[in-house]
Amino acid sequence: MISPLNPMQRPIVLHSKPEAALEKVSEWVDNATLPKQSILYPLVALVKAQRQIFKAIWADFQAIFERDPAARNWLEVLVCYPGFHALVFHRFAHALHQTGLPFLPRLISHLARFLTGVEIHPGATLGQGIVIDHGMGVVIGETTIVGDDCLIYQNATLGGTGKESGKRHPTLGRGVVVGAGAKVLGNIHIGDNARIGAGSIVLRDVPANCTAVGVPGRNLCRTNVPECPLDHNQLPDAEATVIRTLLDRIESLEAQLQELKQGSLVAVSREARR
Repeated sequence: MISPLNPMQRPIVLHSKPEAALEKVSEWVDNATLPKQSILYPLVALVKAQRQIFKAIWADFQAIFERDPAARNWLEVLVCYPGFHALVFHRFAHALHQTGLPFLPRLISHLARFLTGVEIHPGATLGQGIVIDHGMGVVIGETTIVGDDCLIYQNATLGGTGKESGKRHPTLGRGVVVGAGAKVLGNIHIGDNARIGAGSIVLRDVPANCTAVGVPGRNLCRTNVPECPLDHNQLPDAEATVIRTLLDRIESLEAQLQELKQGSLVAVSREARR
């Protein structure tokens, strides 16, 4: 006589296809309710989040081929891209951090830092399609929010200022480019498609479609092209622009002074003739 199947066995046994069995297990997990004190709660929460995790990882993987001309094949990206590895570690660490599980998310983050040179706090919220190019030295703080399709270069810091609690790290919109060595500090907002020039220190909000360069960063609003985030030669030179403006002003004043001199000479000559 066949014994009745218990609820945990039924989804797997009644389906010959692995995809169907996995779907049933996922359905059971989605409907499961466990107290947060349960030892299985983080595992169940992680399984619930696995769809979004793998969706985000796949978007990150595809974004590398779209933005990095050096990415030639999938195996090379899978094995040799530390920025991608750091994002994979973070996806799982963040899901565990969301459950309130202590220690383990920070341990995963620490291991990722040791292996990749990229430090991302488990509490940071990252969108999809993010590329961390080269990766070494990148630091992303606990309350940082990074939008979809952002590009972050090596040695960039998305950090906080002071010891205040709560939201103390920057928020990046969609399609933001953070140049190598740039520091974006404090609870500020970087608008969609904005660019942070390499080596800049940004302490104030940057509007959408604007470029911030210099120390401290100055906003130069212009229409950035989101399809070409790698064109660093298009970044404006803030100091050169200011100097050019001053030179133009000096030339204008000299021309006016010359006109006044000529006018005064004409007036003097007329008086002399009288």
